Amino acid sequence: MKLLSYTTRYFAGLLLLALSVFTTIFYFQMLDEIYDSLDDGLQNQKILVINRAKKNPEILNKNKFEDGYYTIHKVKYEQIKEVRDIYRDTLMYMLNEKDYEPVRLLETVFEQEGNYYKLKVITSMVEEDDLIEDLLYSILFLYLGLVLCILVLNNFILKRLWKPFYSLLNKLKNFNIEKQELITFEETNIQEFKLLNKNIDRLLKKSIDSFKAQQQFIENASHELQTPLAISINKLELLAENEKLSEEQMHILATTLDNLERMTRLNKSLLLLSKIENKQFIEEENIQLSKVLDKISIEFSDLLEHKNITLNKNFESDIAIKMNKDLAIILFTNLIKNAILHSEKNSEIEVKIASNKVSISNYSTTTELNPNKLYTRFYKTGNNKNSTGLGLAIAKAITDKYALSLTYHYNKRHHFTVNFD
Repeated sequence: MKLLSYTTRYFAGLLLLALSVFTTIFYFQMLDEIYDSLDDGLQNQKILVINRAKKNPEILNKNKFEDGYYTIHKVKYEQIKEVRDIYRDTLMYMLNEKDYEPVRLLETVFEQEGNYYKLKVITSMVEEDDLIEDLLYSILFLYLGLVLCILVLNNFILKRLWKPFYSLLNKLKNFNIEKQELITFEETNIQEFKLLNKNIDRLLKKSIDSFKAQQQFIENASHELQTPLAISINKLELLAENEKLSEEQMHILATTLDNLERMTRLNKSLLLLSKIENKQFIEEENIQLSKVLDKISIEFSDLLEHKNITLNKNFESDIAIKMNKDLAIILFTNLIKNAILHSEKNSEIEVKIASNKVSISNYSTTTELNPNKLYTRFYKTGNNKNSTGLGLAIAKAITDKYALSLTYHYNKRHHFTVNFD
């Protein structure tokens, strides 16, 4: 969810809560004011009626509301000696509405010329259900109006204010440290965005410098290791041509050469793995995987013939993907080579392209591999001394680089599958 949508949702929720509380308080305060006003009016009407009765005693006989807004009944003192002014709500039939409507009623007593009278005075009042309905609609329209104002504020004003921030996010998303290009920041007058841009610029420069240093170190270390290894191997090969060496010396010499060559392969594999993880393979192109797999199968033809292994290619479809061609070759070379090295002689290996995935399966006497250690560096499952234990780790690093999925499962055959979904 976007930041503006997130804040809008919370603003709308808080606004609804605030308006609900405000409406409840306002409703009861308004009712209290209405009752106070009505009661004051009734009190004034009471005084007017009593004063009129003193001037015109005939109205003391008015005992029905049909002729006005009050009634007077003569009572005995015992009936009213403890009566005080009483205000209450009641219903009365209204001719104009042809229905019973709420009225406010004041009951009181007064004395005139030694006689006691009960006076009832009424006045129309607002219907609570109508008041609630009107107030509800008013608050609803107010709420919708305020939410609309918030949306306008977010989409036009705040969106403009947050433009440098979203621009920075987009540039960071497309930032590629391999290209070693800094980000250009938009001009802004907002202090927080200026501080953010400044710190990100500092962090990117530091990251690029660290990347350059690491890249240089890997290249220098590899070069410095490869040179003495190559010289040592060359010297030992010359020494091996010496016919004066004994059989024991030749055995020691062969073992030393074998270890040095293994170290050379290991050095190259570690360098390749470091380059992949540091994303130094920048160039990408559209490649057809069927052509890549055909090329790799031809390169392994001698090894396949030596182990009498049949490589079956089952290309139900083809997959076109944009990636570094060298990495694509390395990925499937390692997977196919791994299948060849761990396959029994006179067996079969199947390379299949189907449903946007490439699977490589082989039969081996070894049982199911440990999926938790499968892609760990230097993890070995067989007794092959020439293996560096980095082939599957390199394959996993390549698939991770392109957000692909490399999976393994065992069903009497070992299946490695690269998913391109």
